[in-house]
Amino acid sequence: MMRGSLPAKQGLYDPAFEHDACGVGFVADIRNRKSHAIVQQGLLILKNLTHRGAVGADKLAGDGAGLLIQMPDAFLRAKANGLGFELPAEGDYGVGMLFLPQAGDTRAAIEAMIEATIVAEGQTLIGWRDVPTDNSGVGQSVKDVEPVIRQVFVARGRTATDADAFERKLFVIRKIVEKKAMDCGMDGCEQFYAPSFSSRTLNYKGMLLADQVGVYYPDLQDESMVSALALVHQRFSTNTFPSWDLAHPFRMIAHNGEINTLRGNVNWMRARRAAMKSPVLGEDLDKIWPLIAEGQSDSASFDSALELLVMGGYDMAHAMMMLIPEAWSGNPLMDEKRKAFYEYHAALMEPWDGPAAVAFTDGRQIGATLDRNGLRPARYLITDDGLVVMASEMGVLPIPEHKIVKKWRLQPGKMFLIDLAEGRIIDDGEIKDGLSAAKPYKDWLDRTQIKLKDLKHEAGPMAMSGDALLNRQQAFGYTQEDLKFLMTPMAASGQEAIGSMGNDNPPAVLSNKAKPLFNYFKQNFAQVTNPPIDPIREELVMSLVSLIGPRPNLLGLDDSGQNMRLEVDQPVLSNTDLERVRHIEDHTSGAFKTKTLSICWDADTGADGMGPALDALCAKAEDAVQDGYNIIVLSDRDVNADRVPIPVLLATSAVHHHLVRAGLRTRSGLVVESGAAREVHHFACLAGYGAEAVNPYLAFDTVSSLCGELPGGISEGEAHKRYIKAVGKGLLKVFSKMGISTYQSYCGAQVFDAVGLSQDFLDDYFTGTVSKIDGAGIDEVAAEAVTRHRDAFGDAPIYRNHLDVGGDYAYRVRGDAHIWTPESIANLQHAARGNDPKSYAEYSRYMNEQNEELLTLRGLFEFKFADQPIPLDEVEPASAIVKRFATGAMSYGSISMEAHSTLAIAMNQIGGKSNTGEGGEEPERFLPLEDGSMNPRRSAIKQVASGRFGVTAEYLVNSDDIQIKMAQGAKHGDCGQLPGHKVYPWVAKTRHSTPGVGL
Repeated sequence: MMRGSLPAKQGLYDPAFEHDACGVGFVADIRNRKSHAIVQQGLLILKNLTHRGAVGADKLAGDGAGLLIQMPDAFLRAKANGLGFELPAEGDYGVGMLFLPQAGDTRAAIEAMIEATIVAEGQTLIGWRDVPTDNSGVGQSVKDVEPVIRQVFVARGRTATDADAFERKLFVIRKIVEKKAMDCGMDGCEQFYAPSFSSRTLNYKGMLLADQVGVYYPDLQDESMVSALALVHQRFSTNTFPSWDLAHPFRMIAHNGEINTLRGNVNWMRARRAAMKSPVLGEDLDKIWPLIAEGQSDSASFDSALELLVMGGYDMAHAMMMLIPEAWSGNPLMDEKRKAFYEYHAALMEPWDGPAAVAFTDGRQIGATLDRNGLRPARYLITDDGLVVMASEMGVLPIPEHKIVKKWRLQPGKMFLIDLAEGRIIDDGEIKDGLSAAKPYKDWLDRTQIKLKDLKHEAGPMAMSGDALLNRQQAFGYTQEDLKFLMTPMAASGQEAIGSMGNDNPPAVLSNKAKPLFNYFKQNFAQVTNPPIDPIREELVMSLVSLIGPRPNLLGLDDSGQNMRLEVDQPVLSNTDLERVRHIEDHTSGAFKTKTLSICWDADTGADGMGPALDALCAKAEDAVQDGYNIIVLSDRDVNADRVPIPVLLATSAVHHHLVRAGLRTRSGLVVESGAAREVHHFACLAGYGAEAVNPYLAFDTVSSLCGELPGGISEGEAHKRYIKAVGKGLLKVFSKMGISTYQSYCGAQVFDAVGLSQDFLDDYFTGTVSKIDGAGIDEVAAEAVTRHRDAFGDAPIYRNHLDVGGDYAYRVRGDAHIWTPESIANLQHAARGNDPKSYAEYSRYMNEQNEELLTLRGLFEFKFADQPIPLDEVEPASAIVKRFATGAMSYGSISMEAHSTLAIAMNQIGGKSNTGEGGEEPERFLPLEDGSMNPRRSAIKQVASGRFGVTAEYLVNSDDIQIKMAQGAKHGDCGQLPGHKVYPWVAKTRHSTPGVGL
């Protein structure tokens, strides 16, 4: 819980945004021979991973490093004797390694809490030890937040009947103390943190450089400090602040990577609390909450989840397979038993998805696993004398080649484990085959799993047409552009249409149109430490499968597959599918019961009626779950002139979070029946805020009405299938941009930021989502909903016979505002083609005036001028400043030769740098001029992207900088697309591709 060394939330900074990319490794003796050499080798690995860490302006301040070892009994026994107390037999005592506040009163209060909790939990306090430290080599910024480090010794009491029970009791004591310290309210309480509290492991870590760990902790230099394993980690906190508690290892893991689904994983873990019961932990289960403290990092949260599973009775490898499953659903080569294992556990735990190499240990076993995509390095070797070394790269220990008997790497989704008690390495196949065969998972699935497509056909409602269709389309904000540019291509081709980049519309909060609530939410994307996935080439690891309905007890080890489960192949439900869900009770002997709740409110109450309607909806959902309904359908199908629909995203998130807070979310599935969802972003938002499936009934009715305009005589049923396929492909692309592989991981993950919504509004209904720019609250959202409804069912002639023109994708009369208007473009063209200063002045005036017309966020900013200007002789000359300028990476083909070379000439003239983008550059531009000087059309920065267009040795050597692009901010996780009709022969020649073929 220690967050004292991180800045508080301020401006656009939030400590919840912490990311890191790190070096991880371990060394272990397979035969469990403890030695000081292992500790020293662990420290040497740490030093050799220094390049994977970082330092700031203070060169003696590290991002964090640490070492976790087995309990060094002889060392601790000698230290205890010197302090005047005696330790019980090895295994009958535990040690808490504690970071305590610097403030003496607060430290004393927390120590008293620890002592009282130990006694209250039936264990015996033995004594305390001050851990010696040498901070002479650390920076001042580290000393300023340095905790007091002490060890507390605890003897096993009678209530802990064996070693495992004692380990669980120490876990419970630590969780109780963490909660008490969090709530104590004294100055410095936030500095309390327990790196380890165990009878098996001891953790030495801190806000240190890799080579400082062994010096800062003199304990580690003592010859009696022995262990058969050493797990080490060097942290690199990217764009973030280092912290004592965020240093790894944690209590069970060291992690290199990022959990992209963290918000959802934490929310679902919180939602499970009320329904969770444990035959192993018993009444102690209630003492460990909150399991994951607010604001913990992704690695710390993952460690807490692993701890719960292991303390709840799962083997460590079993727990890791649940948290980071390999790609199984689309793998035709996987053994049926293993596939059944993963499919069964999919209902228990959604994947903690993202690029990850995780090393883990409980002091008896040590191992490592890789995420399903293999996006982090992990290599290992085995020597002829039983030593195993695993690290982010080879070469971390100087081991002679002749002693190495095996050298290999962890593969995507694979695991290896060293069992020190058995003295052997257990490979991936043995681990997973053994766990898959331990219980009859396939039989349990056959008995309890229901696939929606296998249920009896149920006829859906008749499609709407004419005025009824038009009114509803208008009520949900459909535009002519939606039909032309989005839905028609989806129904015709089975994929989203491709459009040019750039959005010159105002953000939803600044628009003069009543925008759907979806438009206020922006998808997060893979960046900083985290690559996107290619959803086409890596289709094997992607999955749209969704489970609807209640979730089993996570810690119900002996439930024997008693819980029924409803599976859908993909989350977009046809009208027929939804009727199957509605009537499922009749076909499942009452195992499932569905309740449909309207999300509309009475129009005569106006915008003021939406807040009470939301409260009533949440209460009805809670009552329905309490009454035994385990599938809730939120529906706005009853919209009419007298009923206004609550924005479906708001209704979905409000109910989802209300049920989480009420402890009921895992007892019911959440399905949405809405006329609002029509484009991929809408479905992604609904999934992100808890919808397990969505029926876009109005989109289907709209596609039906468009069938006569589709090419090739596509039938209505086929058009619906292609629309569903297009949404599915779009969702996979959205997941991939965030480095997420499955719908189950994405569901409830809330990987969105809001722009232009009040933080209070988000805290109430979209808990956990951050508003980058505050703005509209519930009153404004309700007013926009009422405006759309009034336009749809009112008497305005403009809406009587056709939809609003839209204007999102092109300038339209009566459409949304645009920065680029016909007038501004005409002035620019006249200025450029006629070299007309007057037209350019008019163009400049027009563009500058738009800053005051609520079109862009930057237009709302004003300069704050200093009271006293800085003397010019203290300011760099303009000629020096412009040398730092660089162009955006705009590729040849996306822009013309003239534009591309003009940018290069301009940058070269001022001393800046132009960037080729990913489209290559004509070799003629590399050639020097006749006088031998550099060609002014040569770009200084040569980009190499995923397509490697135009990349040759000649291209690379003619650069000042080489930029390797793995992700693109403008089209997150997706490279630019050049349509075939733009791939002219001269563009194809430069890119070494084929004319007319899209790139």
